[in-house]
Amino acid sequence: MNIDILIHAKWIIPVEPKETVYENYALAIKNDKIVALSNSEDARRKFIAKEELFLENHALIPGLVNAHTHAAMSLFRGLANDLPLMDWLNNHIWPAEKKWVSADFVKDGTELAIAEMIRSGTTCFNDMYFFPDSTAEICANIGMRVVIGLIVIDVPTSWASSSDECLVKGEFVHDAYKHNPLISTAFAPHAPYTVSDDSLKRIMVLAEELDIPIHMHIHETTDEIEKSINQYGKRPLERLSDLGLLSSRLIAVHMTQLEKNEIEELKKTRVNVAHCPESNLKLASGFCPVGKLQKNNINVCIGTDGAASNNDLDMLGEMHTSALLAKGVANDCTCSDAHTTLKMATLNGAKALGLSESIGSLKKGKQADIVAIDLNQIETIPLYDPLSQIIYAADRRQISDVWIAGKRLLENKKLTTLKYKQLIEKLILWEKKIKE
Repeated sequence: MNIDILIHAKWIIPVEPKETVYENYALAIKNDKIVALSNSEDARRKFIAKEELFLENHALIPGLVNAHTHAAMSLFRGLANDLPLMDWLNNHIWPAEKKWVSADFVKDGTELAIAEMIRSGTTCFNDMYFFPDSTAEICANIGMRVVIGLIVIDVPTSWASSSDECLVKGEFVHDAYKHNPLISTAFAPHAPYTVSDDSLKRIMVLAEELDIPIHMHIHETTDEIEKSINQYGKRPLERLSDLGLLSSRLIAVHMTQLEKNEIEELKKTRVNVAHCPESNLKLASGFCPVGKLQKNNINVCIGTDGAASNNDLDMLGEMHTSALLAKGVANDCTCSDAHTTLKMATLNGAKALGLSESIGSLKKGKQADIVAIDLNQIETIPLYDPLSQIIYAADRRQISDVWIAGKRLLENKKLTTLKYKQLIEKLILWEKKIKE
């Protein structure tokens, strides 16, 4: 059989079947899909490949799915550190956004974010930011897989003057990219405290009509809970439940403040939870009870949040933090083991985004979104268990190659669809402007 690429690797960790590690296996790719996963010797007999790669020291894993980002905010990385969330937002980030955010800002910030994400193994990200049309344009040009958040917020912004205008513009973005195989959409109401009941009701109806997810910050801080009780007489999740928003369509981001009955409601309604451990730690927002959610079979995925609050978009590092934090919070060293953590960063994220039929695992018929990690490095030897080393010891600088839909976007650590030096020059100009 003629194929495009045959990749041999020391290890392949497919995520499906669960808890599986293949040794001396190969992945066969034709066009944008995986057509086979088999023993290397068998693959060489069966396939005639235009390109054949031998990665003798590498593990192949599915492309990482970053379940929550604000990509363009990479241009604000390090702008206001070591502050509580509402101080950080009200007195620093929102004023900076008012001054600087534009279509050009979003394009350049998104380019920076994508470059960082590809170099650290992310092949799909779920975004929430202004000028989503600009984010989509950049992703299409680069060849990055993305779920574009159709942002909705009640206050006027540089993107839209009202939530009504957000919705109108958002539907236009959805229609413009609905036939692009790399670009999906999700409604992205910012948070319960910035979006009214009427807007949330409209979003629910439109999400059903367009059959797309809803992506929202929920229960991020104790302050959010207290303000909701004062304003509505109920906690945010109860309010959203009363509005009918709790369903498998919802991706609830952060969820650091959860009571037992709320976890039971999440299980009943099959809500997805996007866990952002490093951002939550840095902002001292609280701890998502990952262990309790997993015991209740709630789909938990992993996101970095934006680089302004993290301060990186490194999903390999995020997996490491997520695994350790979950164990500490649950007081259980078996919580979020290495296989579970990789699944959270791949297949669980794909499931939350409605993309699990096409990405999230290395499986015949799925899109060829693949990451190669060189484990023959000081940081990961001696090597007794490749997946354990990836989660607990590996560094993103060990990622050598990344494919999205069969296209190699990182080759021997070099970006193939982005001009590195030109990007750096452009970003230095932004740094100078924002500093002034």
